[in-house]
Amino acid sequence: MANNARLIQEITTFLATKSLTPNTTWLTTNLATLKPDIHLQGAKQLIYIRLLNTSLQSTIQITPSSIFPQDILNGNITSRLLKGPIPVQVMDIEDIGKSRWSQLEAIEADERGETTRGQEIVRVVRDEEDAERDQSATQTSSPSSGPHKLLLQDAKGLRVYGFELSTVTGINMNIHIGCKLVLRDVSVARGVILLEPKSVTVAGGKIEELHQTWKAGRKENLKRMANAGSSTQGG
Repeated sequence: MANNARLIQEITTFLATKSLTPNTTWLTTNLATLKPDIHLQGAKQLIYIRLLNTSLQSTIQITPSSIFPQDILNGNITSRLLKGPIPVQVMDIEDIGKSRWSQLEAIEADERGETTRGQEIVRVVRDEEDAERDQSATQTSSPSSGPHKLLLQDAKGLRVYGFELSTVTGINMNIHIGCKLVLRDVSVARGVILLEPKSVTVAGGKIEELHQTWKAGRKENLKRMANAGSSTQGG
């Protein structure tokens, strides 16, 4: 038990350096599944990866400074600074630097196995083994320049939109739903978080089920929003 207590303390301290302090229940449960002979560094990395790939609502120790204030969505508050660090996870992302129609066309081109090289449309022939790699190549061939709008969720489940004021390394349309970010000294203006490199650290991770659901519904969501925008302009 003493060894287990020391292990809990070691890993808690390690994760705290990444501003991802775990709650004891989650950590204890996960430590019980590790091999008895695993070395300390291996245990630290494995628990860290598991935390990144699990919902914050299950993993993070909640303190007043590690979650959004309850009134963060109050649009009457023109500006405030959140000290943090506040771990959050990405629940949605949109490239508002590109029209929704152009994003929709890119998805449909990818479904047809096409990608763009300069002004030329190239058909990509895929087999099962290369499909995932080709999709990644297609995405990176047309990089997302942003800015991006993200829906961020804290450890209590409160969701707030964040807007990328300037390019943040790691934030792009290849990011996974469930990816963990850490916010420090971040500004909030009328209920919107203002994302800048100095205030955002992208830790990584992915919640597989949420990501697949988001990915499956993204095309229809873009189509719906694009049509709604066209109707508004037409009206």
